[in-house]
Amino acid sequence: MKKTAYARGAFCRIALALGCVALLSLPVQAAEMTVSAAASLTNAFNEIKGVFEKKHTGLQVHTNYAASNPLLKQIQEGAPVDVFASADQGTMDKAVAAKVVDPATRKNFALNDLVLIVPAGSKKPAKLEDIKAFKRVAIGNPDSVPAGRYTKDALNTAKLWEAVQPQLIMGNSVRQVLDYVARGEVDAGFVYRTDAKQLADKVEVVMIVEGHDPVSYPIAVATTGKDAKMGQEFLNFVLSPEGQAVLAKYGFSKP
Repeated sequence: MKKTAYARGAFCRIALALGCVALLSLPVQAAEMTVSAAASLTNAFNEIKGVFEKKHTGLQVHTNYAASNPLLKQIQEGAPVDVFASADQGTMDKAVAAKVVDPATRKNFALNDLVLIVPAGSKKPAKLEDIKAFKRVAIGNPDSVPAGRYTKDALNTAKLWEAVQPQLIMGNSVRQVLDYVARGEVDAGFVYRTDAKQLADKVEVVMIVEGHDPVSYPIAVATTGKDAKMGQEFLNFVLSPEGQAVLAKYGFSKP
């Protein structure tokens, strides 16, 4: 009987040890989070994402870039997003009203400029009203793209909005407008200064465009995500000197 009990005990200990080894050998599921950000933040946030992941071993940051309004719509429809960064205050106001971001976490983190660009080496308008003579002028769709709303406001201020309607080519994002100009498919376009900097060999900045609200970027922790704490850490990193240095590298200025 003693030998049998001992054998049973030994068997249990071996089984337990093997079970522990098996558990240890299972792959560790990496932590994940999702950041939805305005298209104009693509290059800067890709670098910020990489640095942030290095500081958080095992974390995978998924990034989703598009015009701010479509991103908000995705979040409102339940997309699991931990951080939302918009290219305008109006879209973030809507996010707060819809209760899809935590208003207590909302911060302004960057400033930009709206600029008029033309394909490299092409004719440059001497003043804004000269775009009336151009056949094709690209802008972001004002209904969904913040850069388009800034452009519409600027053209309204200059009393040009109605006059240039026949020439306007609408883009789904500021990056699409940039591509139109870079490929020479349009005569001019309105983008952010930071976008023009990314393709400085293919487009030329004609002027900084005034007559609109400041191009101010807000960021907040979204309420549809899985990890609000990690979302706050990402937001804090964007606001940190290290995060701000990355943004400055891509042409953004401090708010």
